[in-house]
Amino acid sequence: MINIIVSGAAGKMGSRIVALAHSNRKIKMIGALENKNHPKTGSDAGQAAGIGNIGITISADLNEIKEKADVIIDFSTPESSVELAKRAAEKGIAMVIGTTGLTFEQTASIKSHTHKIPCVLSPNMSVGVNLLLRVLHDVAAVLGDDYDVEVIEAHHRLKKDAPSGTAIRIAQALADALHRDLEKTAVYTRKGIIGERTNKEIGIQTIRAGDIVGEHTVLFGGIGERIEITHKASSRDTFAAGAIKAAIWISVRKQGFYDMQDVLDLKR
Repeated sequence: MINIIVSGAAGKMGSRIVALAHSNRKIKMIGALENKNHPKTGSDAGQAAGIGNIGITISADLNEIKEKADVIIDFSTPESSVELAKRAAEKGIAMVIGTTGLTFEQTASIKSHTHKIPCVLSPNMSVGVNLLLRVLHDVAAVLGDDYDVEVIEAHHRLKKDAPSGTAIRIAQALADALHRDLEKTAVYTRKGIIGERTNKEIGIQTIRAGDIVGEHTVLFGGIGERIEITHKASSRDTFAAGAIKAAIWISVRKQGFYDMQDVLDLKR
């Protein structure tokens, strides 16, 4: 049995992880964490997740959870994830981090602690999206510079970061396959007289509307044809299930920095 703590337990993703973890026989949820100012901090994690009382209080401090944890699953905020990674390393607890909006510096800070603990960090825990990353790399490598590449992502109106972490991860996979520097070739906004599109651009466009869980489309536009590859998530449970799969996987790994491609054995 693997003992887990869910961080961000009262959030949209965290509450689904709580619900799925409670019914998973391979893991035991021993604690839940949330920001001290969150209105549901101090309440029962099961009640917050809509599954009834499960006897686990949402805490604001890792030290309040007395039972020894094997893995922390964290879907919180960039600042909280950085601090929690430091605390987890001090206590020898493995981590699965699905927080999006992390800066390069914040990611580097988290990575600096993985000489003490194993950590899976991924902006998207979906099996489908991670398989898509591998497929897109192969498609882009074959098509090369003869096809324009655009990434279009759509999420619910409450999502705070843009573009999504998944869109950035997709764009990076495309850039790697096309031997491009994403920092130099990414185009996030087009307005006004911008001139012709260059054949090195990787467009990344954002849509925010309604309750869209998550949609990502990659468009390869050639002369006389186009190829569109789309992933649509209809439920957050696909991400929650992936996070739990990652927690089970990381619980027996050595110290190091991993992503979902490692978890799913998709790396070449």
